[in-house]
Amino acid sequence: MDILEKYSYSPDQQEIDKTIQSISKNIDAVMCPAVLKKCFSMMDLTTLNTADTAASVEKLVNKVNAFQKQYAEYPLPASICVYSNFASVVAGKRKDPELHATVVSACFPTSQSFLDVKLLECRMAVEAGADEVDIVLSHSLFGAGDFEGAANEIRAVRKTVDQAGAGRHICLKVILETGIMKTAEDIARASFLAMEAGADFIKTSTGKVNVNATPFAAFVMCECIAAYYKATGRKVGFKPAGGMTTANDALFYYSIVSTVLGAEWLDKSLLRFGVSRMANNLLSALEEKTVNYF
Repeated sequence: MDILEKYSYSPDQQEIDKTIQSISKNIDAVMCPAVLKKCFSMMDLTTLNTADTAASVEKLVNKVNAFQKQYAEYPLPASICVYSNFASVVAGKRKDPELHATVVSACFPTSQSFLDVKLLECRMAVEAGADEVDIVLSHSLFGAGDFEGAANEIRAVRKTVDQAGAGRHICLKVILETGIMKTAEDIARASFLAMEAGADFIKTSTGKVNVNATPFAAFVMCECIAAYYKATGRKVGFKPAGGMTTANDALFYYSIVSTVLGAEWLDKSLLRFGVSRMANNLLSALEEKTVNYF
């Protein structure tokens, strides 16, 4: 049985487009300080530059550590997201353990390597202090129709990070890279596959391809999360990432999640934003002036 049949899911593009248009027209009604602050608290504040160094990552961590001295009424981001080799910098320099250390791992952003290499990177990142691990669905397998092989890789990562966590729950996010998928059915199939294999979150994109997060892909993924929850009772989170820069971008995806999944998902435990440039724009919207803190 095809996995879409298993969950009785078929994406209705016309209906999805209609709902997205309606959400877009109502963004101004969502804009308020409380929601903007909530979106800020859901950020995985990200630096994934070739030129990143331990010193540059530590500088970012120190900015977050000092953030509430200047903005006491605002929450911290959910996490700081870095390459695996900087996990120890975030974990070691943060002052608040609620600020998680997130890594992109398993040969991000392509997932093109030996499985043993991917697993070793994930294990080392968790042992170095990572609380959350973002990996990319293997498109060399998924794109070739080897869905079970792609799922088995995720299962292997799930087992590895659980073992390396030594009692800590390690949040596993699986990046689908929806921008390279040809159909809505592919996005849905990948969503269900990742959730069944143990993903705590499904994530749209790496931010490293031409097409990253889109409202349509987000809507399909959220519908799949809803169908999976209905069938299993397990809540899986959603993370849009890539190309998101403005406060309106955050509100748009927040509204999609609210529309499809409801208020229970409007919390950092189930909704994250992968951002590098959006943080200052959310602050600017809150302060009603240009802010360049990060």
